[in-house]
Amino acid sequence: MELLSHLALGASVAFTLQNLFYAFVGCLLGTLIGILPGLGPLATIAILLPFTYGLDPTAALIMLAGIYYGSQYGGSTTAILLNLPGETSSVVTVIDGHKMAQDGRAGTALATAAISSFVAGCVGTLILAAFAIPLTRVALSFGPAEYFSLLMLGLVGAVVLTPSSLILSLCMLVVGVLLGMIGTDVSSGVTRFTFGISDLWDGIDFVVVAVGMFAAAEIVANLTHAEGPKSITSKVSNLWPTRAEFRRMTPSMFRGTALGSLVGILPGAGAALASFMAYTLERKFSRHADELGHGALEGVAGPEAANNAAAQTAFIPTLTLGIPGTGSMAMLLGAMMIHNIQPGPQVMTQNPDLFWGLIVSMWIGNLMLVILNLPLIGLWVRLLKVPYKILFPAILMFCCVGVYSVQSSTFDVVLVVVFGFVGYIFRKLECDPLPLMLGFVLGPMLEEHFRRAMILSKGDLMFFFERPVSAVMLSLAVIMLLLVGSSFIRKQRREKLSVEA
Repeated sequence: MELLSHLALGASVAFTLQNLFYAFVGCLLGTLIGILPGLGPLATIAILLPFTYGLDPTAALIMLAGIYYGSQYGGSTTAILLNLPGETSSVVTVIDGHKMAQDGRAGTALATAAISSFVAGCVGTLILAAFAIPLTRVALSFGPAEYFSLLMLGLVGAVVLTPSSLILSLCMLVVGVLLGMIGTDVSSGVTRFTFGISDLWDGIDFVVVAVGMFAAAEIVANLTHAEGPKSITSKVSNLWPTRAEFRRMTPSMFRGTALGSLVGILPGAGAALASFMAYTLERKFSRHADELGHGALEGVAGPEAANNAAAQTAFIPTLTLGIPGTGSMAMLLGAMMIHNIQPGPQVMTQNPDLFWGLIVSMWIGNLMLVILNLPLIGLWVRLLKVPYKILFPAILMFCCVGVYSVQSSTFDVVLVVVFGFVGYIFRKLECDPLPLMLGFVLGPMLEEHFRRAMILSKGDLMFFFERPVSAVMLSLAVIMLLLVGSSFIRKQRREKLSVEA
């Protein structure tokens, strides 16, 4: 009954004309960026963050969330029609989806992707609503020691699950934490790492780092690539699977939903990992495993369900614990901080209309996405004809205007250029920027809870291990580091021995 009353509150918020409009805008933009190769949800959310200052916090988060889970839908369109995934999470969909399109079954493939995405998105949102209350109650009993250990566990989880090497990821994490410490120390009033620059006394704004590291760096990286697709699929028909096809794809759809729901909760895992794991699962358990890679429905239904379920359940640690599991979730956490909303379990008690309004809006958004992704396929395909050399100047100008409008500071615009250049170098060096962003967002919170714990314990570090919950989480973090570190050392040793041989 308590959950139903909360959902009723969320429905009263989500069904207002303003929030319905911003949910539609978010889903529309999410679909568009999912379709356009090279412009992902991270970059788009970073670009739009400055423009949410004047919005109501609930409307702003509803729109940004729509961009995130909407991009998972749109990425499958180009993957199926053009053999060109618009999103990383749609890479697996290319394997069977484009083969189906070549065999004249593009409509069936697109409908399978849309239906699987819709079902998985709805189930993922239901899981989010069901787990939100118990997780929040547990988190509200946490003290400074537990929060510090939880943040450490989240950061370590994000580091060990990134595709970059462990050492590079740890270095990026440290850099992010150090960037978050720039500015005036709240406790002592002493300026740190400002190098005498008065513009840094208030620290570096989250929007500046986000736009520079993701949007500006993304633009520079895309300009070094070749032009977009050369061939366009002209006509798509039969936008609905037959009854036999629907029965065949249903088990894969639910397997992908279950797997994606679990993977999405893990820090640093994300929708891409969920889709790859779902395809592997289909190879083992599908009755038509021998057809995978040759245009099998299971190769579309499973991964598409997994990446959309993961996109929804990724909100669980972000909204209930204040720990973002992915870069996009870090952006949403930053958006909450921009609107003076303290991330964590208190969001549910202090801002219940925002919390439950966002959850209910996800169901609405999933329905909007089905409507957008099937009837408007022809329009999305035409957009792929726009050359990127025309798009990027407009996007870059949008970034600069947005950043300048936050504090009317030209120094912030200069910083965006600097971070864009640094972000591009990181990409060339294959350094994942996710640990840096998580360190930048969570670093100040980590320091705050560490200081509080030290005050309570009078400087005794054993305080973190004397509290059972804190000790368990720190132990898990250490075990994760040891396991990944030992496998990294073994890999380096094998490579060295093979070279010597």
